[in-house]
Amino acid sequence: MRHLTLAIAALAVPLTCFADEYIVTSPSGINEIEIAIGKDIRYRVIHNDIELIKASPISLTIDGAVLGLHPELITLRNKSTTDLIRPVIKEKRKEVTDSYNELYLTFRGDFSVVFRAYDDGVAYRFVLAVDSDVRVDAEQACFNFAKDSRVYFPALEGKDDFHTSYEVLYKLIDLSEISDGDVAVLPILVAPDEGPKVAITEADLEDYPGMYLTGSTDEPLQLEAVFPAYPVEEKVTDGVFPERLVVERADYLAQTKGTRSFPWRVIVIADKDGDLIETDIVYRLAGRQRIEDTSWIKPGKSTSEWLIDNNIYGVDFRAGYNTDTYKYYIDFCAEFGVEYVLFDAGWSDVKDLFKTTPAMDMDFLTSYAKEKGVGVILWTCAETLDRQMTEALDKFGAWGVKGIMVDFMNRDDQKMVNFYYRVAAECARRHMIVDFHGAYKPTGLRREYPNVMTQEGFIAFEYNKWSDILTPEHEMQMAFIRLIAGPMDYEPGCMKNAQKEHFRPINTIPHSQGTRMHQIAMFVVYESPYAKMGGNPADYRREPELTRFIAGIPTVWDETKVLDAKVADYVVIMRRAANGDYYLGAMTDWSPRTLDVDLPLLDEGDYAIEIYQDGINADRYAEDFKHSVGPLDGKEKLRIRLAPGGGYVARIYRK
Repeated sequence: MRHLTLAIAALAVPLTCFADEYIVTSPSGINEIEIAIGKDIRYRVIHNDIELIKASPISLTIDGAVLGLHPELITLRNKSTTDLIRPVIKEKRKEVTDSYNELYLTFRGDFSVVFRAYDDGVAYRFVLAVDSDVRVDAEQACFNFAKDSRVYFPALEGKDDFHTSYEVLYKLIDLSEISDGDVAVLPILVAPDEGPKVAITEADLEDYPGMYLTGSTDEPLQLEAVFPAYPVEEKVTDGVFPERLVVERADYLAQTKGTRSFPWRVIVIADKDGDLIETDIVYRLAGRQRIEDTSWIKPGKSTSEWLIDNNIYGVDFRAGYNTDTYKYYIDFCAEFGVEYVLFDAGWSDVKDLFKTTPAMDMDFLTSYAKEKGVGVILWTCAETLDRQMTEALDKFGAWGVKGIMVDFMNRDDQKMVNFYYRVAAECARRHMIVDFHGAYKPTGLRREYPNVMTQEGFIAFEYNKWSDILTPEHEMQMAFIRLIAGPMDYEPGCMKNAQKEHFRPINTIPHSQGTRMHQIAMFVVYESPYAKMGGNPADYRREPELTRFIAGIPTVWDETKVLDAKVADYVVIMRRAANGDYYLGAMTDWSPRTLDVDLPLLDEGDYAIEIYQDGINADRYAEDFKHSVGPLDGKEKLRIRLAPGGGYVARIYRK
């Protein structure tokens, strides 16, 4: 088997007085990109007069020609833009302001480089204008940091292995420790003790492989891009969940159109830790919407029976993959106002979507769900779906299925990235939403296809079934790092909870680390327009008041404001729902905290607040919580107490 890691080493050409220099600044002037054109193309990033990224070379190799080596500038144009985007799916806010300054540089050789400066980051991309199809041999993308800093670096096991579920722990190490043998998925976060934090990711990834980062052999503080080369030979695994493994890769990244824009290389800059959560720069840089009629796209929550192995209790039938069990789930959803029911892995033969589990009457269940006003979501294995896509989706449509979950892609080379687009488009034609599991991080596909609701791309709740690595610290890291890229399919809401000393993995009866309220707060802190309730419906039925509260938490928001936050430690976030209610969510790591916060989103008026918070004994018994309702003076600070691994969630509404 041959893998090819394609990265061009930084060209050892210093900036000289003979280089032409150009500058583009963000609308407020806070961020600045300096571009030097000499023997190569280099950029610098300055924030409030502080150099963040030193001169870093970029290039794109097309059909053997290095675009960016000895460049000849033909034209340049500046553009200042302020647009108002009204997203179909309101992840953070109902109106997204897209304000930036742009420098568009066109060079001899039919290519351009576009630089954009925003107040919350900067980005650049290559643009090609060639009449025929082209071969992309390599791309050079370098990020040469001005000083050593701590970095959250989610490293893969091996440099040449681009087969990954993207379920990687964030290691906090020094930039100077990263070698060219270390490869990380995106996003990564550089987090100095003082000064702005810098995250790196990408946007508008289409017909092109995903970007990873590795260390440099030439510059100790430089991160360089590496990419999975094009797969020329694949084999299907024989495991329970078949996957297409790459046996041989080509000596190029992609075969693609000669007239196109390439993905944005995105640098997020945050003075305050909470800015990392509030940014929507990836969405702004994504391609434009491709669906005309979006009236059928409905966000909401669903059940998640695979996590609990269908171990419901308190029923008079044998629980399992059978009609009675899924009728139970549908009835649960209808009773508590949960929009969707998920039929996860087990409803069909994994390798044949037309071989349904004999004990499940799919015609009855899909009809019954429709009668109850509950949408059905069906799990699919990517390899199987790829083989049976048209016929299977048509069958799902005949059943009235509202969406699919696609799992085990575990790659992001050009071929697999194109699979995402094909799934999104085919599902859109049939008015189905999509949840990508075993998936790479979001890069903006959801803007082009708003039916793409959420993606995994991190270590999610399922790991509690077999390991102890899913700690509150990890969950806090994801809020600040993974969420930069877009919605997270985490599956919160576990009702079996344990403090550190009491936790152990139980595959069929999973528990969470941290308190009950830590889990419930995730429905506010994390963003996912399609949010799975990871708890057991039988457990939820024992807490009907809390369950109705959970089911009532929106999955989309009109406004979002982080009130207090520290990366990987804690967060307090406030969001406004479409009906005018406000929700607060707070989470902490293993450290207990008392936080006093202002409520800046509140208008004048009389309010009431409904609170679910850690109970006084939650440090010893993680399931302990307190529920209260009372008046609220929005002009006063709100005190939030968090137990170790704790959480807090509240609804604020006008009296």
